[in-house]
This record gives sequence, C-alpha cells and structure tokens, in this order.
Amino acid sequence: MSKYLVLQLAFSLTKGRIEVEVHSGQVVKEEVKGWLEDVQKIEQDIQDVEERVGTVPSYKRASLDKDVRKIIEEVKRIQERRIFEGGLGIERAPACGIVIPTENLEGEISTRDEIWEHLMGNKVGMIGVCGIGGVGKTTIMKHVNNDLLTGNRFQKVIWVIVSYPLNIFEVQKEIAEAMGVKLQDEKQMRRAAALMEIMRRKTFVLILDDVWEKFSLKDVGIPEPTVQNGCKVVITSRSVEVCKFLDCEIVKVQPLSQEESLNLFLDKVGRAVLQNVPELEETLKLIVKECAGLPLAIVVIAGSMKGVDDIKVWRNALTELQECVKSVKGSDDEIFMRLKFSFDRLPNEKIKNCFLYCSLFREDYSFVWEELIEGWIDEGLMDGLRSREAAYDRGHAFLDVLEKNSLLEKDFSFEEAIKMHDVVRDMAIKSIGPGVGYMVKAGMKLTEVPNEHEWARDLNKVSLMANDISKIPVGLIPKCPTLSTLILSDNPLTEIPESFFEDMSRLKVLDLSRTHVEALPSSISKLKYLSALRLRRCNKLKCLPSLEKLVALKKLDLQWARIEVVPQGMEIDCEEIEYMVELDSSFSSSCKPILDKLEDLRLWGLPRLWALVRVEGVATPSRVFSNLKTLQIFSCLGMRKLLLIELLPAFQNLEVIGVDGCEQMEEIIVSSDSDASSDKFSFIFPKLRRLQLWRLPQLKSICSAKGVMVCDSIEYISIGECPKLKRIPVQLPMLDNGQPSAPPHLKGIGIDRLSKEWWESLEWDHPNTKNILRPFLKIN
Repeated sequence: MSKYLVLQLAFSLTKGRIEVEVHSGQVVKEEVKGWLEDVQKIEQDIQDVEERVGTVPSYKRASLDKDVRKIIEEVKRIQERRIFEGGLGIERAPACGIVIPTENLEGEISTRDEIWEHLMGNKVGMIGVCGIGGVGKTTIMKHVNNDLLTGNRFQKVIWVIVSYPLNIFEVQKEIAEAMGVKLQDEKQMRRAAALMEIMRRKTFVLILDDVWEKFSLKDVGIPEPTVQNGCKVVITSRSVEVCKFLDCEIVKVQPLSQEESLNLFLDKVGRAVLQNVPELEETLKLIVKECAGLPLAIVVIAGSMKGVDDIKVWRNALTELQECVKSVKGSDDEIFMRLKFSFDRLPNEKIKNCFLYCSLFREDYSFVWEELIEGWIDEGLMDGLRSREAAYDRGHAFLDVLEKNSLLEKDFSFEEAIKMHDVVRDMAIKSIGPGVGYMVKAGMKLTEVPNEHEWARDLNKVSLMANDISKIPVGLIPKCPTLSTLILSDNPLTEIPESFFEDMSRLKVLDLSRTHVEALPSSISKLKYLSALRLRRCNKLKCLPSLEKLVALKKLDLQWARIEVVPQGMEIDCEEIEYMVELDSSFSSSCKPILDKLEDLRLWGLPRLWALVRVEGVATPSRVFSNLKTLQIFSCLGMRKLLLIELLPAFQNLEVIGVDGCEQMEEIIVSSDSDASSDKFSFIFPKLRRLQLWRLPQLKSICSAKGVMVCDSIEYISIGECPKLKRIPVQLPMLDNGQPSAPPHLKGIGIDRLSKEWWESLEWDHPNTKNILRPFLKIN
C-alpha cells in the first residue's frame, strides 16, 4: 500500500495548490474536480480494505489480495492523471455587477417590460424612468438590474445612487469602483477624462437612481450611449424635465390598480387577517384606496396595521387616514401625509423620536445598526435602563418596530446596515414641523453655516453634516439656549471661533467627526451638560482644551484622532500615551472627576500604551472608572496586562470586556504574588455580560492559575486565535448535589472554526464543565 501513501502526499500538495489558485481569483477546472472525486473514492476503498485485514480469515486472504492489487492499479492510474496542463484553475470572470435584494413586483410588470425592451433594442440609448416619490421607480430598476446580471449582453451593470444635491465627485468615484479602478486625480475634468477612457472599453448599463438635477454626461465622464458602442444609461427621477434635458426616452411609472394595490397590501399585512375578521374586507379595501396606488405608501401603511384584528381599530385607522389626505388633497404633500399616518401610529414617543433622529443624517445615509443605537443612547433616548446591554436590547426592539413599519429598510450595500427611504426622510422632516426645533441641512452642499437669524432660540437639534463648510465666521454667536444636539461631521471645517458655543449652554451632543479641525475652542469647557463629544477621524486634531468641568461627559470618541497633548482633566488615547491614569499618594477621582462618570472606554491603535492605571504607593483602591460599563482595547501592541487586582472593586459595573489584536497581551486580570499561594481566589464581576478575546497570540491566562471569575450575569463568551490560552476560569454555579450548572443567563460561547481543536484541549476546574458548556458552543 506504499503507493497509497505517495498518493496521499500528491493529494495534499494538489489541494494546497488549489487553495492558492482559488484564493488568487481562479476557478478550479472541471478535470481537477473529477480527479479529486476519484481520489476521495479510492480513499474510501482503501479504508474498507484496511478494516477487513484484521477480520478476514486466512482462507479468504487470496480474495483480499486481489482487491488490494486492484486498488494499487487504480492508485497508479490516478497518479498518472495528476499532471494538469496550464495549472489547476482558470481565471474567474470579473463580476458583471451586484445583485440587489428586492421584493416581488406587483403590477409594475408592464413598465419593467417596456424598460427591458429599450435596453435590449438598438433605438434608445438614454432611458428616463419618471414618476412621483413612492411610486416604485427604484424597485422596478432593482429588478431590471438583477435581470441584466443573468445575461451576457453587457459586460458591466453599474448602480449608482445620486440623490440631492448632485455630487459629481462621488458619482465618479462610485462608477470607477464598479469598473474596478480608482481615480487618483482630484480635479473633476481630469477624473472625467480618465473615467471616459475606462468606460469606453466596456459595454455597460449605467443606472443612476434618484436624480434631481440637470447635468452633463461629459462632465461626469460617461460616454454617450450609441448604437455603435451598445451602451445604455437609465435615469430614475421625479422630474420629467431632468430626463428631457438628458434626451431620455421617457417611461412613466403609473400607480398600481386597485386590484394590484390590494394584493400588495395583503402580502404585507398578512392575508390571514381577512380569514380572522371577514367583516374587515370593505374597510380594508377603502384603506387601500386611500393609498392611491403608491407602493411605498401601501407597504408602510400595511406595516403599521400588521397584527391588528379589531375591526374598530381598522375603522378608526381609515378615518384618520382619510382626514390626513383630505387636508392636503391635490398638493405634493399627499404622499407625505399617507406616510405620516404610519409614523403617527408608532407605539410611543421614544420610538417616534428615534425615527426622527434618523432624519438628521444626509439623504441615503447608511447606518450600521450599532452606530445608530449608539446615537440613540447619546441622545438620552435609552435612559432609565439598568445596563448598556439593556439599552442595546431596547434599541434592537425599536429597530424591529421601525423596520416592520417600513419606516427603515435594510441597505443592500453591506450587512447589518439600514437606511431611510428618501421619501420617508422627507416625511420625517415635514413631520417635525414648526416649534419642535429641528434645523436639518445635511448634504445640501452648503459652503457656509446658516446666518444668525436662522439659528432660532427654540432650536433643539441642528444637523449640518456632509456639506462643504470650511470655516465658521468669527462674529457668529448662535443664540440657542435650548440646543441639545449639534452635528457638524463630514465637513472640511478647519477652525471654530472661541465665541461659537457661548450661548449653547444646554448642548449635550456635539459631533465634529471627520472634520479638519486642529484644535477646539476653550469655550467647550463651559458646556457642563455635554454628555457626548464625537471627534472620530479628526486626523488633524492635535490637542483638546481642559475637560475638567465637563462633569456630565459619558462619551469621548477619539478614534483615529491625532491627539498629541493630553487634556487637563483626563488622560485619553493618543499615539504617545503610555498609561491612562496614575494613582499615587497625591491622587484625589477631584483631580479626575470625569473618570468617575465615564461609562464607555474604547482604545484603538495606541502602540505605547502599556497600562490603563499605574499605581504608585496607594494602599486603597480608587473609585476611578467606577461607572465604567464597556471596556474595549483594540490593537494596542505594547499592552501586556489589562486589569490590576487592586482596582477590581472599582470595576464592579463592567458589562463588556473586549480585547482584540493586542499582540503582546499575556494576562487579563493581574494578581499579586501573595495570591498564588491561595487555594482559590475569586475575581467578582457582578454585572459582566460579555467577555470577548480575539487575536491575542501571547495570551496565557485570563487570571491566575488558581483564580476564578465569578460572573453569574455572563451571557456571551467569545474567544478566537488565542492558542496559548489553556483555561477559561469562569466559575459555574453549583447545584445542591454538588454538581456544576451553566450560568443562568448564558446564551452562547463563540469560537472560530480553526479553534475547535483548541477548545477540546482546554483544562477545566471540574470534569463535567466541558459537557455542561458544550450545548452553548457556537462556531463562527
């Protein structure tokens, strides 16, 4: 059987080559697949023979020898076939485009067919899909996009959301990325020339969704579609004039018929509702009629009525809807009032405020769910809950309500992302109305901040994000004593005048993320109610004013900011920082009041950080970090230890411990030498819910060899790529019979696929622990 061993080696080498070539973008050849299948079959035959060797009587050995010879001949034949000319794989064809998740069409089939006919024919190059907001233009084109991917007529199918206002730079960037290139030049004309040259090499369909303004294809760098180049451009727009300007063949999207509307409504609300309440049919039909054949209105209103079986509630809903629409009959606001009906039916004011918060962001903004819930927490919309975990749970529940009511929708561009339909966003802004105190000018191409008279005294929230504002006038002092939220993120803002915050005494949330500010005015120190200061990716920010007086501050987000000078009042994350807090005999949580208030601490990419707290001659634990709930450390390459045992009493409110990518981390909880002699030492974390340890190649222990973590509130443990860790010291609750049981709130233990062998090799304090925890194991 020695030739079988040779075959095994050849097989493993071939598999290795296959993995390399597949990862480099190739597809395995069919003959290679067939060879692998033959190898797997012969492996099974050999295994069968080996199992028979020890059991077959001597008088039947001749028959067995015959089988062995046949196998050896087959092995030789398979070996000879192992030489594959031209490699193991072929180049993978580049992706034609992206598949966009969408829902079934209801009634728009004829419109879709008309568009398809133009795309497949030679007479029309520019197609304009027009109709009022919410009539289904984008939904139709999503289906067309996906259908185009199944054919070979076009080499590229490109989908770009344009929105208002038109940003040619961003449109160029999106098209280039879809073509698999990156435009280096910053000048629009040169970018257009480069893009034009790239696009001329392919036959393409370019779908520009939600176009509001007239523009020139040449200015963007889009070749004009002709019979000769076989390319097509499709525009979706509420404006017929825009489509005519671009010389498009107009395809008008008509509202659904009553029958089509009814089918779509029943699909969304659940067809069982008519079976449960037969007398509901007439009222339901009247509600559908009030939707005026607009798919968006039908979907949103049906979502708001899902699960309602009481005929009286349905009749009241009809009355409310009729009154809403009647008040604006014949105006452009009809669609908004139909959508507002669903908003008005949301269960409570907190969910309504969470929904309205989404309108502060620019049109077509994609929220990662965690980012959105964090924003709600910063706004105080999750206050009154016992823990941060409970706040996240509440946030997920609110997201679920808003999705089911179709007021938020999943974003196809990446996982765990959601967005607000542009028509729904318009409704949200209109719903705020006068007197509520919102000023939303996000993504409006502003080059200057609004003038002083626009900053009304009753303003509560202001969003100027995603504009072209580079500076704030020195003399501008907005008189906004009730302003609680100010969002200036995603602007090329370089400086803020000292006096700008003077009359914003109630400001709670200030977002300057992704701006170019180099320093903040000292007047920020007077914002005693400020609870969240977001400075994420302010890569020119070098220093902060004193934070001593910001006693309400709960979040300071400095991810990827380039702080060089630690501000008075708080040691924070910067590239040069070596430790966060120094405790010595002169220390007094009056020197560092902010650290007592801090609830969320996340540190990224600090190469010199070696400790959170340095202790010098302090006998009693400090209250520093005593309110901390979330502690996450990412890519702090010099850190070897995380928590000192002397300070554990100050970390009793910790709910999340996360450490990732800290290559030198050796121990999570550092105990003193005196503890080593103890039979058993308990590290108590009464509120800990999540323990996450990933990519820690030097991690040897979570705590001392005889120590255990007492955390009965633990819900999730997640560990991966920690090969030197031999023990998970979570103490299991004991039953009356002396046997351990699973922690009462445990929901899952996550490990990566490559850590299965590591899991089996772990040492446990009790022989039954592994079996008790096995049902909770989840392999990612």
